[in-house]
Amino acid sequence: MGSLDTNELQSVIESLLLVAESPLRIERLAELLELERSEVRQAIEALQESYRQREAGIEIAFVGNGYQFRTIEQNAEWVRRLAGSRPFRFSRPALETLAIIAYRQPVTRPEIEYLRGVDSGGVLKTLLEKHLVRILGKKDVPGKPLIYGTTRQFLELFGLADLAALPTLKEIADIDKELREAEMATSGNEKSTVEDGGSQAGEANP
Repeated sequence: MGSLDTNELQSVIESLLLVAESPLRIERLAELLELERSEVRQAIEALQESYRQREAGIEIAFVGNGYQFRTIEQNAEWVRRLAGSRPFRFSRPALETLAIIAYRQPVTRPEIEYLRGVDSGGVLKTLLEKHLVRILGKKDVPGKPLIYGTTRQFLELFGLADLAALPTLKEIADIDKELREAEMATSGNEKSTVEDGGSQAGEANP
């Protein structure tokens, strides 16, 4: 394997990433290629830059502590047309629960419900079935409640390299503020249009 030249190495890496069912860790790639991790990482970075330079429709993304081929975000709508699927959507309760687990993990159900103020058993069951959260064990307190944490699939779904890549709470607050302001602006425009239309209708029918 050590005899691979640069182009051959990049070609092999592309093939491995293409057939892998989940992100490949740098350690696994180095093991398969019988090379140092630094050599593999350098080859991947060269490939990533190559795709960016020619504005390719695919990229090598670092998600879930591993590398994976992905289509670029700008082409998401076209990919959905082919797949015939809709964007992954969360209910408000599911998103709240997932956010609490992501930022507070390891966390128990009573702790989640204390923060949300409502029963979260059904939501937790759904997140477990979707493999976005997992049971880490039991907390050493009376009742020994189960402890929950996020999964590798969670990182992959949100395109995160690891938990350190989660946006800060301030960033989330800023995003939420922008979304609320946008919703209010849209709502205001719609209300204005309806009122204008109503006035015109009244003039036409005295």
